Formats: sequence, structure tokens, C-alpha cells
Amino acid sequence: MNDTREHILKVAFNLFLLKSYKEVTMAELVEKTGMSKGAFYHYFKSKEQLLLEALKNCMSSITPDFSIFDKNSLYEFYHQYAVYQNRILNSLQLYGDDPDRGLTVNYYSLVFDALKVFPSLREKLFEHEQDELNAWKGVISTARKNGEIRSFMNDEQIAKVFIYTNDGIAIRISLMKDRSEDVSDNLLELWDSFYMELKG
Repeated sequence: MNDTREHILKVAFNLFLLKSYKEVTMAELVEKTGMSKGAFYHYFKSKEQLLLEALKNCMSSITPDFSIFDKNSLYEFYHQYAVYQNRILNSLQLYGDDPDRGLTVNYYSLVFDALKVFPSLREKLFEHEQDELNAWKGVISTARKNGEIRSFMNDEQIAKVFIYTNDGIAIRISLMKDRSEDVSDNLLELWDSFYMELKG
């Protein structure tokens, strides 16, 4: 991606987070980029196109690379994942100068807005969900084979407990506190207890 295009996407995403998709105008986007209208429209013809690309760009940057986590131990995997998740949520707070503005909440709102405008975005979210589910299932299967865990729950059920508690805690903390620094502590408190149950 060239520097100008990336600059426009960063400015747009920042504005969408600080305000909302509906509130941001094309005129404001052009002004904030410091570009001429003609130069701006050379890259993006509409606010909808800009929203979709800015959101896809963000999703690509915050989607975990599961290969960086320890696959030989479920305990190590979920601890590393919790730290990563906290870092990702904190990165959304870097937009703007006020950490209490609810920028993580705005991110979720932006995703919901985008799903209304671009139903095809669900396919990208579904692909991410499948990748995440498969990564967790692989680690859980290894943990079971190594005797690390014993549970009557199948691998997919266990994976979904980890995934859904992560999603729920991230959204709940964003909505209730507008802060993300508590995410890993909250996750690990629940996940460590669940892990002890899985160990039998």
C-alpha cells in the first residue's frame, strides 16, 4: 500500500473512531488529510469505500497470528493470548488524546455500522472466527493428548468457552468502563479457574 493511501486510511479510521461513521463527512475527511479534493478522490470515491478499506486494514492488523503462541501447552497459549489481546485493545485507545472517550466501544459500533452497509464483511469475520476456532482446537487437542487436561467436554466446546469469554469480557469492559487495561486480568482470572477444571 502506498504512503498516501495509508495516510488517508489512518486519518479516516481515526475520525470514525473519535466520532462515528455517520457523523464524519467526506469534506471533513479531505480537510483532515491535508490533501486537495481532487487528490483525495483519486484514491477514494466514497465514504463507504473508505469505511470498508479502513476497517479491513484495522482487522488485518489486530487479527492474531496464532503461530506466535506456544502450541505445546494450553496454559502457555491462553496466557500469551491474554497478553496479546490486552495489547490489541489498548492499541485502539491510542487514537485521540483522551483514554476515556470509549474508543474501543466506538470500534465495535463501527463494525456494526459496516455490517449494515457491507453484508459481505460477515464473510471476513466468519473466516477469522474459523481460524481462531481451529487454532484453539489444535492446542486443546495437543493438551489432551499430552495429559495436560482431562475433560468430558469436546475440543470445540472448550475452544468456544475460551473464545466467547474473551469476546464477552472485551465488550463488557469496553461498554462499562471504557478501559482495556483490565482485560487480561479479567480473562486470566476466569481462564485459570476453567483450566483447573479441565485438568480434572
